[in-house]
Amino acid sequence: MKKVSIIYWSGTGNTEIMAQAIKEGASSGSDAVKLLRVEDASTNDIIGADAVALGCPSMGAEVLEDDFMEPFVASLKDVDFSGKTVALFGSYDWGDGEWMRDWVDRMKGYGANIIADGLILRLTPDEDGLQECKNLGMSLTK
Repeated sequence: MKKVSIIYWSGTGNTEIMAQAIKEGASSGSDAVKLLRVEDASTNDIIGADAVALGCPSMGAEVLEDDFMEPFVASLKDVDFSGKTVALFGSYDWGDGEWMRDWVDRMKGYGANIIADGLILRLTPDEDGLQECKNLGMSLTK
């Protein structure tokens, strides 16, 4: 059974809603799913997992949140991502998804096997968006 860590930062609650739906989907294929706010996570939560989902909304000029998520992502530079499935997700209100494209490229540079090229949803997820999140969660356990 795959161990899955879902680590996120959420300012308005939209990315948290996405994280919970991803957990729901992942839990259908594994009983070893951890959902953590980034403030409560460590690199060990990445190292000890078979699959990882990282979530952060677009902030400012389409960047990661800089007090918690950015330092956490920077700390992953030397983590061995061999054999790990990694999904990135987040919500946004403006822009065109540049923050996600940059994040995907960055994580690929760290050696991560990124699936779905990042899932982004505008503002609060609707039913279709929640289903996309659940499907992403299910894909983490395959």
